[in-house]
Amino acid sequence: MKLRSIAGSDLKDTGDFLGSLGIDMRHSRRLLYWVYRKGIKSFGEINDIPAAVLHILSANAVPGLSAPIASEVSSDGSVRYLFSTADGQSHETVWLPDGKRSTVCVSVQSGCRMGCRFCATGRNGWGGDLSAGEIVNQVISIPHEVTHVVMMGMGEPGDNIDEAIRACRILTAEWGLAKGRSRVTVSTVGVTPSVKRLLEETECNITLSLHSPFPEERSEVIPAEKRWPFMETLDLLREYDNRRKRRFTVAYVMINGKNDSGRHLEELKHLFAGTGIRVNLLPYHPFEGDDLQSSGEDVMIKFKHELVISGIGASVRKSRGSDINAACGMLAANRRGRIVETDKIQD
Repeated sequence: MKLRSIAGSDLKDTGDFLGSLGIDMRHSRRLLYWVYRKGIKSFGEINDIPAAVLHILSANAVPGLSAPIASEVSSDGSVRYLFSTADGQSHETVWLPDGKRSTVCVSVQSGCRMGCRFCATGRNGWGGDLSAGEIVNQVISIPHEVTHVVMMGMGEPGDNIDEAIRACRILTAEWGLAKGRSRVTVSTVGVTPSVKRLLEETECNITLSLHSPFPEERSEVIPAEKRWPFMETLDLLREYDNRRKRRFTVAYVMINGKNDSGRHLEELKHLFAGTGIRVNLLPYHPFEGDDLQSSGEDVMIKFKHELVISGIGASVRKSRGSDINAACGMLAANRRGRIVETDKIQD
């Protein structure tokens, strides 16, 4: 008999499951507290639920959490972790400390099917979707306190939207990890039906990976543009009743001679002036065999300045973890390279 994983369940799911075992449903909230807040690997660690209940639980379920199997530390303090699913599919997570802010970048799939030209993840093969439990496990099972969560690792949230939305609920619910809604961000290439669901079913922030403000250029790099034009996502964000002040951003990775011309800058200003959508400018990190280069710092600063004086929120994001291939879109590169076994990781 396959044991039920509690990780990935919401309050109602858990109550229904306990009820099916003849257990008082009122234990649901405490059970989820121990799984999501305490990160238990065994029900034997619980000290405020009756032993008879825990015995029944142990015969029918598991917490569903697992520690990373390997890690690698960057010179800037960020850490890349390697996890493995029960069926052996690997996925990676990056922890990014920044003063009082502690961000974890989680994966939603093992691999990716979007085929974006400059992304290393898709080049490492396709392993499958991650469950909501496997997504939140990456937040719970690393040995750090976490203040912010971004779904910007391996995979496209819009291609695994049911589990991504369930994970968002677990991350933000008071019976879950209780992260503020403003502290969870979902990054997408713009799978339009999925973006609509994120807007309707969650209160998390949304980031659109743009690359180019010109559809014909973008489709050469992001094939999803042909099926889901980015303008559809922008229309959804611009028309959204944002009284709750969700943050909508565009991630714009700048590549020398490709998307950093005056023409690109003017089109960005045209698209985002007056929308309230922020533009994050990021340096490009080439991987092995790639002859492209990032735009220079002076160009990126110019873009930021011109956007800001046009009334558009903009920032230049510093690279983190580039020496361990932890930058956005690089999580799967050199997976078997310089990984340190986690027998040194403290639980």
